[in-house]
Amino acid sequence: MELQQMRYVVAVAETGGFTRAAERCHVVQSALSHQIARLEKDLGARLFDRTSRSVRLTAAGEAFLPVARQALEAAERARAEVAAATGEVRGRLAVGAISTVGAVDLARELGAFRTKYPKVRISLQMEMSDPLIERVRAGVLDVAFVGLVPGARAVGVREEVLARGELVAVVPPEHPLARREWTTLARVARETFVDYAEGSAARRQREEAFRAAGLTTQVAFEVTTVEFLAELVRAGLGIGMVPEVSARKLAGLHLVRVRPAPVRTERVVWSRLGPSPAAAAFLAGLGVEVG
Repeated sequence: MELQQMRYVVAVAETGGFTRAAERCHVVQSALSHQIARLEKDLGARLFDRTSRSVRLTAAGEAFLPVARQALEAAERARAEVAAATGEVRGRLAVGAISTVGAVDLARELGAFRTKYPKVRISLQMEMSDPLIERVRAGVLDVAFVGLVPGARAVGVREEVLARGELVAVVPPEHPLARREWTTLARVARETFVDYAEGSAARRQREEAFRAAGLTTQVAFEVTTVEFLAELVRAGLGIGMVPEVSARKLAGLHLVRVRPAPVRTERVVWSRLGPSPAAAAFLAGLGVEVG
């Protein structure tokens, strides 16, 4: 069993086909297919069900895939650690972030990091907090910027609080609340909401404040990004509640402070096993101590 064979399996699983996997790996399809066939022979099991229209993982393939990813990540981490021992930071920096991240200027930080460490491969995924934490826990991401209610724990990872802030209401200019600078939680509870998915960390940040006040709210539209939330609010379909730093970037909407305000903390999370050399350098640039 070879690392290259594992790379081919992962590529086929992620692209959904042998042709696209070969293109990603910069090899001819026949060579990739031959190596996977050799691996399947060594394992004594087929990893893929192949038809003229699709390629799908078998039960054996589903079991093999996460282990293959872990082996590839371990090999890459080993190379990065050796390079770091000689004073060179290389490898990968896989970053995740919520769409409302405001505690850091992420674009600027990533740009500065690339300039300082040009041999590090940087990637970014935008998602909700819970999936991001899970991906850090699984080793898919190195670090992630998430938002959680105060007192909540990001299980299975290490974390540091970067900022604490309040949520504010955002409404279209023609809305009755647009004439106010602030309002009460009880008044806002009468509105129809545009919000994130039920059970998500972003949704809990708002709902826990209403629940503590004995109030319930109606959510008619669920979104995954603050940008689409803003589009629906502009269309007059409901109001939203977002961090103040995000609200100030949403053109065409009016910001209304709410009392008592829902509160959230922005945090950066990384593996409880310790960051890779690239992740450690990135966190150090943010002033985060990982020791």
